[in-house]
Amino acid sequence: MSESQTPKSPAVPVVAEGASRREFIATGAIAAAAFMIVPRHVLGKGMTAPSDLLNIAIVGINGQGGVNCQALMSQNIVAICDVDDDLVNKKLEGWKNSLVPRTDAAAGGRGGGGGRAGGAGGAAAAPATLDWQNFGRSKSQLAADEKWKPAPGQENMKRFVEEQMPKLKRYADYREMLAQQKDIDAVVVATPDHMHAAIASAAMDLGKHVYVQKPMCWSVVEARHLAKKAIDKKVVTQMGNQGHSQDDARRGQDYLASGVLGDIKEVHVWTNRPLAFWPQGIPRPAKFDGDMSKLAWNNAGIQRRLADAFAKNGTEVPKTLRWDLFLGAAPNVDYHPLYHPFNWRGWVDWGQGALGDMGAHLIDHPVWGLKLGLPTSIETVSTPFNGVSYPNATTTHYEFPARAGMPAVKLTWYDGGLTPPKPFEMGEVKLEGEGGVLYVGSKGKMLQNTYGARPRLLPVELHNDFGAPTEKTIRVPNQAHEMNWANAIKGTDTISSPFSYAAHLTEIMLLGVASMRAGTRLMYDGANMKITNNEAANQFLTREYRKGFELV
Repeated sequence: MSESQTPKSPAVPVVAEGASRREFIATGAIAAAAFMIVPRHVLGKGMTAPSDLLNIAIVGINGQGGVNCQALMSQNIVAICDVDDDLVNKKLEGWKNSLVPRTDAAAGGRGGGGGRAGGAGGAAAAPATLDWQNFGRSKSQLAADEKWKPAPGQENMKRFVEEQMPKLKRYADYREMLAQQKDIDAVVVATPDHMHAAIASAAMDLGKHVYVQKPMCWSVVEARHLAKKAIDKKVVTQMGNQGHSQDDARRGQDYLASGVLGDIKEVHVWTNRPLAFWPQGIPRPAKFDGDMSKLAWNNAGIQRRLADAFAKNGTEVPKTLRWDLFLGAAPNVDYHPLYHPFNWRGWVDWGQGALGDMGAHLIDHPVWGLKLGLPTSIETVSTPFNGVSYPNATTTHYEFPARAGMPAVKLTWYDGGLTPPKPFEMGEVKLEGEGGVLYVGSKGKMLQNTYGARPRLLPVELHNDFGAPTEKTIRVPNQAHEMNWANAIKGTDTISSPFSYAAHLTEIMLLGVASMRAGTRLMYDGANMKITNNEAANQFLTREYRKGFELV
């Protein structure tokens, strides 16, 4: 799915006299404000009109929410909403401290390497690889980068800490924030998965543009709901699959469009998640009142002992945490530190496991490049599943029908350390351990790493002889996914991963989760959003919502 670039004025839009700031932003979102704009240089060198900046609220500040917030600090961050005051305080304090010059002692410990490479014993030997030629950054990316120049990150951070943080409004309940604060133009939603849809839907109802972390939502019904609402409300939307805006990912699309691989009928996608990231395949904390000595040391007995041990190590809800608001749309479950922060991803009530977490960064690329519709058959097999915590490892088999001029495709997903068979063309070189995509075509194969990185052809001779593909896919200026959204709201860029696309990708991912929960192969009628071979399995396409958090 290649994109066409909408012509843009080289001038940065600035509100003309007589038009309100909000009217301009709303108009810019549909790229219809050209008759009202004047060049920024009219204001004088170095001046930024207030109307150039969006007022953005961040809902969920830990993890990716903090990353998104930092990427948008060139704008006005006017509100932060999070159910955990302690996490907010730590995040804000960390940003303050980032402006304090580090001493030599604080900067040491990692050999001055910036905290990535090195440690005791030095860097590990690089894994064996093939002699793929590196073609460097694309000409299209270099040209795109000239269209918009970001301010240095530290300048944005300093401005945020010194000018915005003192005025920042804080909330625990997103409903109160949306009801009380009228100056918000756009909302970033980076909460646990189960609250994405309710918050984004409520924001769009008020005409707010939304950026929602991946997966876009918790259920198939929610994905379709959000996609429709985005169209109805005419707002600019983006899912947080940032790899979609990367030059490498778009070079991968150019390879697929070139036909160098021939007909592609088979795709394999894998990730090492959840290993070493969050726990799965574990029991819910539950006290055991029986005789522990009579429990067998089989799997069931060990799981029961674990549940009891978790229960004994539980704590009261921290005073800084609004657990009721964390639960939101999900069923009532007693608090336990096993769930929050971050570990929620491995629990069915709140997350979507490894497929929901990483599918948006990996399945994205074949769905995009091969123009895959909705699958007609989905079957997930897994290690033991207890119904509440996702299994340690799964494999999902998707079957996609033929498209115009393109054959049917079988796509297989692997997680938890499972991987596809290694292509013989790789010899002794191993598949990328973190994850990747393998396309199998009639004329060749292609590998990509997580986020679509490092597209490379197999055999290696094909890669080096073919060279870099013709550049047909437009590039995102500076590969800046969050700012692509902000600039698209202003009408100065083309949105990268809008809900119109992201909902489709998310539905494909979540159908794999539905098959796992149903414990059977699913035959799917995508046009009618209906599982046809197992009526009961349709319950896994939606959920029941707690009162006050319904999807409207």
